[in-house]
Amino acid sequence: MKISHLAFAVFALVLLLSSGCRSEFERIRTSGDPALLLQKADQYYDAEEYQKAQTLYELVIGPFRGKEEAEMITFRYAYTYFYTEQYILASYYFKNFANTYGGSNLREEADFMSAYSNYELSPIFRLDQSYSEKAIEGFEEFANRYPNSERVKQSNLLIDEMRAKMELKEYESAKLYLDRRRYPAAIRSFDNLLIDFPETKRAEEIRYLITRAAYESAKGSFYELQRERYEEAIKRSEFFLRRYPESPYRTEVEKFLELSNNRLNELS
Repeated sequence: MKISHLAFAVFALVLLLSSGCRSEFERIRTSGDPALLLQKADQYYDAEEYQKAQTLYELVIGPFRGKEEAEMITFRYAYTYFYTEQYILASYYFKNFANTYGGSNLREEADFMSAYSNYELSPIFRLDQSYSEKAIEGFEEFANRYPNSERVKQSNLLIDEMRAKMELKEYESAKLYLDRRRYPAAIRSFDNLLIDFPETKRAEEIRYLITRAAYESAKGSFYELQRERYEEAIKRSEFFLRRYPESPYRTEVEKFLELSNNRLNELS
């Protein structure tokens, strides 16, 4: 029984204390005193209580607009969204800061953080890569605007990381067409991949897969389409053999070429 009474007393004390803390925040929030609101917002921010800081900064943006304090309020307000993982809004408010305070010595950091917030939204390669594209665009703009910045190296590394993710997505999509025997779609997808990512390390494998898809497309085509598609398979095979004479795929591609020529002769 004593333990039960003690537990109830502890619970009541915790409830009272938490209620007191909430009442203090509400008292500050509803005070209508801009100086007090800003003071407490800064204290919450420094204590890493970003949600409370965000609420109070939002209340003082208007009263301090045009004043000296406005720059840091706007800057920290953007960071509260970043630290609470609201990256879409963080990117927006960092960009808004950069546009509003073009002469600020904090603009470089704000421009970087706007792009970095989109980077945080970049998903795994299988999902839509719209935010990766936005982040890449932002980092490229950053590097052009601040070529001597210490952050340019990091920006380039993050761009490479996201481009590798986007390349893998295109590669897997094209492979899926190939696996499903949708050969013309596979060829188009692989060709586009080589255009979008000309420096890819998969170039040899991709061109082999294009050659294979071209041969399989010809072999499975209706009669009236076979001549055209076997000619395409021959062109792809010859190009591959010229470009990669020592390729481990050489024997297989030579077989595609031989069979395609034989079938083309039959059609003639």
